[in-house]
Amino acid sequence: MSVDQKNATAVRRYTLSVLVVVYTINFVDRQILSILLEAIKLDLGLSDQALGFLAGFAFAAFYAVMGIPIALWADRGNRRNLISLALLIWSVMTALSGLAQNFLHLALARIGVGIGEAGCSPPAHSLISDYYPPENRATAMGIYSLGIPLGIMFGLFAGGWINQEYGWRQAFFVVGIPGVLLSALVRFTLKEPARGASENRTDTELIPTIGETFRFLLSRPAFVHIAAGGALAAFVGYGVISWFPSFLIRTHHMQTAEIGLWLGLIMGIPGGIGIFLGGYLADKFGQRDTRWYLWIVSIAAVFGLPFGLYAYLSDDPYVCMAFFAVPILLSNFWQATSFAQVHGMVGLRMRGVSSAALLFIVNIIGLGAGPWFVGLLSDMLSARYGDDSLRWSLMIVGSLGLWVAWHYYKAGTHLAKDLARAEYKDV
Repeated sequence: MSVDQKNATAVRRYTLSVLVVVYTINFVDRQILSILLEAIKLDLGLSDQALGFLAGFAFAAFYAVMGIPIALWADRGNRRNLISLALLIWSVMTALSGLAQNFLHLALARIGVGIGEAGCSPPAHSLISDYYPPENRATAMGIYSLGIPLGIMFGLFAGGWINQEYGWRQAFFVVGIPGVLLSALVRFTLKEPARGASENRTDTELIPTIGETFRFLLSRPAFVHIAAGGALAAFVGYGVISWFPSFLIRTHHMQTAEIGLWLGLIMGIPGGIGIFLGGYLADKFGQRDTRWYLWIVSIAAVFGLPFGLYAYLSDDPYVCMAFFAVPILLSNFWQATSFAQVHGMVGLRMRGVSSAALLFIVNIIGLGAGPWFVGLLSDMLSARYGDDSLRWSLMIVGSLGLWVAWHYYKAGTHLAKDLARAEYKDV
């Protein structure tokens, strides 16, 4: 390996490492609310449906909608600078959440976090695709996506302990500060790569409009099924992770510090293994048969379902969490390969918007409706089941994994044809 090749490898590995840390902070600030829901409920006197709105739609609507124009900026401008600015905004808004005195204050703060975080993944995905070639891209996306379980893990650790010792407001203050410092590191140490460098493709600098990109994507059946399957996977995932701590408190009478420790370990270790393994196995088997880039997600979704159902039915909190670790591992298989395959279908200056389009669909349905629906269903079942209503709400939502599996199976059958048509995208 030449000196230039070694330098290029070092740059892309450093870039990916920093982006993992940024994405970890992203999910710490996004998901810390889940461990604080019960404390906020008692302090502000909110219903489960209101809490579900804060955990879901208040964040997701602005995150998803703002992600599209921000992604267009990413396709036209400097992606590094965009990530740095977005990180600064969402970190400040996370800290301000600790000053909320009522539902409206907290909703506005969550909206601010959502707007800031909208500027993270589309430009980050675009950078990764320009540093890593298609045969390694799902693995690289999997490494980047480790920020999800790591962020949830650290958020649960920090949120559970700080809430129990000092209160929920202080938890928001503490986790918001590191992102302000990290934004400067991103701005002054990352490099902006040439578009198409990883594939030896020439950037024509033709920039499609948002409408043209959406029409292009919707004409690809594989994308439609990836988007539907990803949205359902996120609907289940965000619904479950937002409410699982409250389920453990109400049904198993656990304390937040203990929940933060055990659930943080489950989200961080099995969750992290699942995200990396999903990308790695997709690359490994997909190189032999293109369909397996997505069929691996179907297998994982079906296999994890019975473990999740048993976790909700168990009367022992530790048996519950042990079984819960299996679907947490397998439910993360969809993320890395979904974005990697979508980037393979589109033009060089469609990548930011294509990520934002997928994130829009996934987050409006998944993050926006998932936590809210679990809370609504819990309220509807509470007259019959009391504090145990969350158990049944989570179990009903978790059973949607079969629907996820079907969409990824169908996406796999169309993938090869849609990737082959990608050669016309830049002309």
